[in-house]
Amino acid sequence: MSEGGKIKLFAGNSNLSLAKEIAELLKIPLGSIEVGRFADGEVNVTIKETVRGCDVFVIQSTSTPVNDNLMELLIICDALRRASVGSITAVIPYFGYARQDRKAKSRDPISAKLVANLITVAGVDRVLTMDLHVPQLEGFFDIPVNHLFGNPVFAEYFKQRKIDAGKFVAVSPDVGSIERVRRFAQILNIPLAIIDKRRPEANRSEILHVVGQVEGKNVIMIDDIADTAGTLANTAAVMKEKGALSIYACCTHAVLSGPAIERIENSCIDEMIILNTICTDRVKNNPKFKILSVADIFAQAIESIYENMPISRIYTQKY
Repeated sequence: MSEGGKIKLFAGNSNLSLAKEIAELLKIPLGSIEVGRFADGEVNVTIKETVRGCDVFVIQSTSTPVNDNLMELLIICDALRRASVGSITAVIPYFGYARQDRKAKSRDPISAKLVANLITVAGVDRVLTMDLHVPQLEGFFDIPVNHLFGNPVFAEYFKQRKIDAGKFVAVSPDVGSIERVRRFAQILNIPLAIIDKRRPEANRSEILHVVGQVEGKNVIMIDDIADTAGTLANTAAVMKEKGALSIYACCTHAVLSGPAIERIENSCIDEMIILNTICTDRVKNNPKFKILSVADIFAQAIESIYENMPISRIYTQKY
């Protein structure tokens, strides 16, 4: 870091391994903090060093257990604000509740907006996150949001493998992901295919059509969240039926709820490539999974925010 003495990093319990990676890259130790529980389960936070006037970055994904990790983030930020910090940036690699971004039917909540309000009220000045479920979530916040992208990390992985672009196709799992997948396809200069599907209920999808050519191609499926992995497994099976040679699945946020890991292991997917926005301990030794780190991107973003430099330089310099 070009400036010193005024920046501090703190982390909750959700993804300590990523927080430590980021701290090592920035050559800044993680701040001393105690995040525990009272006997009844309430979150108890103690900041064990002075933070007065400091620019503080709190690293915490709101992943499973979502509500516990969200409360940790809110209470840590409240403790910091009451300790007279200069500013608080909430570094949320995975933003939970992002899928509840609209009223899909009558009397539905818009939980993403509620969570955005809670984070703001807790005293956060800025949010740094990656691959929000829909880009318009940035507008749910009344504070600045820096939105990072995982696509370049996946693209760099395939570039290093020196793939033959003529033999690959990028597949969007639904219409809503087209723009995300199109950017990925442009980086690798490969064609795009789209899955037309419907969701009769939460965590269940039905594939209706495949728009584009996948026969005789190596398929790269791109999605932001792998939850129960039903859609991934079903899409992979359809790709095989359509004549795909091999199937790679890239997912930024490996939520991996319930039967997800078993489904992926038993699916037609040849390699499941995930980012470590969520703790990946459950699959780090699983041969079907390839884990790529986002620590470098987040470290550069934190440095850019602290030095008042544009975040865009991360992608123009490296990707």
